[in-house]
Amino acid sequence: MPDPTPGAPGAPEDRPVTLDRRDGPYGEVVLRRRPGGAGDEGDIHEIIANGTFLMDTSDGRSERLLIDAAQAALAPDRREGLPSVLIGGLGVGFSLAHAAADDRWGRIVVVEREQAVIDWHHEGPLARISGAALGDPRTVILHTDLVEYLRAAAEVTDEPTDHYDALCLDIDNGPGWTVTDENASLYTPGGLADCLARLNPGGVLAVWSAQPSPAFEEALRNAGFTGVRTEEIQVARGVPDVVHLAVRPA
Repeated sequence: MPDPTPGAPGAPEDRPVTLDRRDGPYGEVVLRRRPGGAGDEGDIHEIIANGTFLMDTSDGRSERLLIDAAQAALAPDRREGLPSVLIGGLGVGFSLAHAAADDRWGRIVVVEREQAVIDWHHEGPLARISGAALGDPRTVILHTDLVEYLRAAAEVTDEPTDHYDALCLDIDNGPGWTVTDENASLYTPGGLADCLARLNPGGVLAVWSAQPSPAFEEALRNAGFTGVRTEEIQVARGVPDVVHLAVRPA
C-alpha cells in the first residue's frame, strides 16, 4: 500500500511530532507539535503527562475564563488596589498571559512543578504565548509542587506575601481525574482547607475541570467556602469545560 499523499489525512506531516520528552520525579512529560494552520505560528503544541493529554494551544477560552471568573468573583474590597493571584500550573501559558494582560491584577505567582514545562516557556515554542507575561515585573515563577506549597500555609500564616486574593488552579483534568495520585489530596477536606488558608478574606478559589462535579461543589461548601458555583464553557465535542468558583468568607 503506498504512503499517504502529502497533505492528506494520515500523511507523515500531519502526525504529531515529539519535540521533547523527559522523565522526572512525577513521571514522563512530553511536548508535541501538530499542524494546525499556515506556518509555524499555526502549529498546535500539546502537553502530555504520563500518557494523559493535558492541554494544547488550539483554544485558550477556558483558561482565560479561569482568570476572568476569579476577578469577577472577588469581594468589592478585594478588587481595590491590585489583587494578587496564584496560578496553579503554567501549562501552555494561556492563564498567565491573560492575567498579565489585565492591569487589574497585582502580583502574579505561577506554581509549576515540571522544570520541562518552565523550560518550554523560557527557551521553547511556548514562549510565543507567555513571553511578554514572563517579562512582566508582576510575574513570579515558583518551581515547586502546588499541593506541597499550599500545604505549607499553616507554617507561614504571618507572611502576607504568601497569601493571595485569588487561587486559579489548573493542574488536573478535574477533581476526579488527576494527573498523578498525589494531586488527589488537593480536592480532599484537608487540601481545600489548605486553599482556604492561602486566601485572604473575601478571596476566590477557581478550579478548572474538564467536566462539572456536583460532589466537588458540595466539598467546597463543607470546607467553609461560600458563593460556590460553576461556570461552563462549551467545547467542540462532549460535555463543557467548567470553572468551579468559591469564596473565602470575609
